[in-house]
Amino acid sequence: QFTGLSDCQARDVKKLDFHFNASFTALNLAKLDAHQQQSAQKPLIFSMASVKRRALNDHLLDTFISMLDLSPTVIKSHPNYQNLRAYGVIAA
Repeated sequence: QFTGLSDCQARDVKKLDFHFNASFTALNLAKLDAHQQQSAQKPLIFSMASVKRRALNDHLLDTFISMLDLSPTVIKSHPNYQNLRAYGVIAA
């Protein structure tokens, strides 16, 4: 639902194939990113909704940092920064 799989209105077979491939590529890239970020001891927990939420939180935090003219290095090294990135995330 978050990769656009249900949003296609094409009728042509080639266009449908392209859309399906683009959607599944986005899903696989998100899974790859989740797999690379996780520690080896835990099983893989993946939620596309969590990926979307984390991307929104990252964008929002970066916007706040730039608009308030804060130092990104100081903000991003703060211990609570990761908690803000994970705010509202389903699978942590």
